[in-house]
Amino acid sequence: MENEEGNIFWVKVEGERRLATLNLVPGNQVYKEKLVKIKDEEFRAWDPYRSKLGAAIMNGLQVLPIVRKSRVLYLGVSTGTTASHVSDIVGPSGVVFCVEHTSRVAREFLDRVASYRANIVPILQDARNPKEYFAVYGTIDVVYVDIAQPDQTEIAILNCKTFLKKGGHLMLVIKTRSIDVTRDPAEITRAEAKKLQHDFEIIQEINLAPYERDHSMIIAKLL
Repeated sequence: MENEEGNIFWVKVEGERRLATLNLVPGNQVYKEKLVKIKDEEFRAWDPYRSKLGAAIMNGLQVLPIVRKSRVLYLGVSTGTTASHVSDIVGPSGVVFCVEHTSRVAREFLDRVASYRANIVPILQDARNPKEYFAVYGTIDVVYVDIAQPDQTEIAILNCKTFLKKGGHLMLVIKTRSIDVTRDPAEITRAEAKKLQHDFEIIQEINLAPYERDHSMIIAKLL
């Protein structure tokens, strides 16, 4: 097992080297992922085909700003597959504020993830209205954005300006087909990155294929 900074691990699952996180809730599965016991610790295999953050790590993510004790604002948490791994990484001293606006999806997230994890704060709200997140307190270390909206980058910037600390990081998933189905995905990613250049230093742009088609991730640091 190889331990990397930020509480990311590699474990052997049925002879195959797999990305994993240390399970914050031993015995608990979120999406039928494999659980691996090593000595007194339990690890959750992290499926990059089910998680865009997992895909980014597999595709050469250079900086993972989410570490132990991080305070993360997660926009578009959906049913919580990736958020559960973020919860593992930040540990009991970190916190993950999870925003989802669809009540049906939010209920599933509550039932299978948030109800088991004390470091997750669920917020049923539209990401366009960050001033309505009454549960968020203090400044945020990382804003993670995974929302399928044409104005996803503008929504990300608004949330960063509201909560992100100076020098904090934005991890922005670009769903190119939500922006324009006719343009080249790489061109769309470059255009969205340009929107960030006034307020952020762009650290990396990552294509998430083959795990996610027509998706990329931009990692940026607030100036």
